[in-house]
Amino acid sequence: MHILVRHGTRDLAGVAREGEPWVDAARRIASTVPGDPCAKDLSGDPLVFEVDPYLVVTLRAAGQGDLPDLVRWRQSPAVLKWWASDGEPSEENVAAQYSPDMDGMTATRLWIAEANGRSVGFVQDYKIKDYPEYALLAPDPEAIGVDYAIGEEVWLGRGLGTRILWAWMLRAHSRFPEATAYFAAPDHRNEPSLRLLDRLGFKRGVWFDEPQADGTVATVVGCTLDVRLLFGPAQSANR
Repeated sequence: MHILVRHGTRDLAGVAREGEPWVDAARRIASTVPGDPCAKDLSGDPLVFEVDPYLVVTLRAAGQGDLPDLVRWRQSPAVLKWWASDGEPSEENVAAQYSPDMDGMTATRLWIAEANGRSVGFVQDYKIKDYPEYALLAPDPEAIGVDYAIGEEVWLGRGLGTRILWAWMLRAHSRFPEATAYFAAPDHRNEPSLRLLDRLGFKRGVWFDEPQADGTVATVVGCTLDVRLLFGPAQSANR
């Protein structure tokens, strides 16, 4: 597989060695420039990574102090369009939905995405097998599920979603070293989200009807990433 790492106006090209994880190959090819390569487009050949020292995207655990931002983001038109079935995004409802996740009372963990130190959106993840009804619908109950949203509309359409999910993937690999698959299931009409997953190497798979919190049903597209292509063979968890 061919690898291309973009650094400013430079393109660093190379090839992944047989059996070499994509991340390791990108880091080897980019070893002459400062910064860690981030995925930009893993949907074809070459696999494209990017080193951008001017954009630092990180994740941190969400806390109660993030609730005002979560309320505002959930009320924004771009997020509300796809999260409306979770109910009216009032302060009371958003606090009731996310506070248990923040306090470690559920199987879901909630993360705040930051771009250059500013909160811009959120990610939530979970082991699919911890939600038995959902596990019956998803193709791999052992996969790690992920949902995501950019809340600051000024960042929409600027490639930030790729960077946020890439930051999450790096963290998820550290937290779940035994996982061999990550799974997301956007609404079948949410083409921007589906294209984002395409760029990160997810493969579109089965369509299924997912029951929503408000009693409706959404037709979603199951998208799966083979973690071993990126990071190599799964490791036993030391937990």
